[in-house]
Amino acid sequence: MRVLFAGTPVVAVPSLDALVAAGFDVVAVLTRPDAPLGRKRVLTPSPVAVRAAELGLPVIRAARLDAAAIASIEAVQPDIAGIVAYGGIVPPSALTVPRFGWVNLHFSLLPAWRGAAPVQRSIIAGDDITGAVTFQLEAGLDTGPIFGTLTETVGAADTSGELLARLSHSGAVLLAQTLSAIDAGRAAPQAQSGEISLAPKLTLEDGQLDWRQPALAIGRRARGVSPEPGAWTLLAGQRIKLAPPALRPDVTGLGPGTVELHGKSVLVGTGSHAVELTQIQPAGKKMMAAADWARGVASLESVVFE
Repeated sequence: MRVLFAGTPVVAVPSLDALVAAGFDVVAVLTRPDAPLGRKRVLTPSPVAVRAAELGLPVIRAARLDAAAIASIEAVQPDIAGIVAYGGIVPPSALTVPRFGWVNLHFSLLPAWRGAAPVQRSIIAGDDITGAVTFQLEAGLDTGPIFGTLTETVGAADTSGELLARLSHSGAVLLAQTLSAIDAGRAAPQAQSGEISLAPKLTLEDGQLDWRQPALAIGRRARGVSPEPGAWTLLAGQRIKLAPPALRPDVTGLGPGTVELHGKSVLVGTGSHAVELTQIQPAGKKMMAAADWARGVASLESVVFE
């Protein structure tokens, strides 16, 4: 079976590796164009493009699937396309190019969390269980019939980065199994059923912590937005980044946003009990241990996060 693989970030790399290891004829890799990274804005190929080059696979770079990109896909004559976090919409004119269509690996239990940030939204919402599915890509947003499913427990301390890394590896196996079943004529996709929820892409504003909320909700949000866009708060009008805090149900009575030093622990009040800061990045500085930051504050008693 001739396979086109489409993907861009590091979480898509295990799926590319899995398809190659399973013996599929990966005829080309579709990925986003090189992007400027770092302070010097150096043009850098995507992780999938880097891995494709290491594997000696042809790469099609396209920010969107216009006529030229579709012509490049048609030229390699794929039987099927596997797609994992490509980062662009596949238009109807491209969906019909491979004879078996496009199979998407999505990191949620559809129809829950349709959209660009399913793992992040799942953690923020407090889900205990999430997972991944393979489904037939169609014109609707993550609406196609499902081929296969796997489940994954959301750990109490999981960040979205950690959970997504696990799902990227288990999901890679699922994608290879799904394409094998389609190749053998054994695939039987089932229509989605259940409650629909949406997972739009995170913005910088999604990372702001509201200290009036309960500590559990604050912790979930901080873990859900970690590593990107990152949790943050305001101090004297300046934005400072925070690593996910630890829950401290043994400490109550602190007003929301009020910062206090208890022994060597830097605590912040919430709408319920306190949380303990682990790391903090003041404006213009590097991330540091919260205790080191507290030692450099002239009067911690007057510090209140906004």
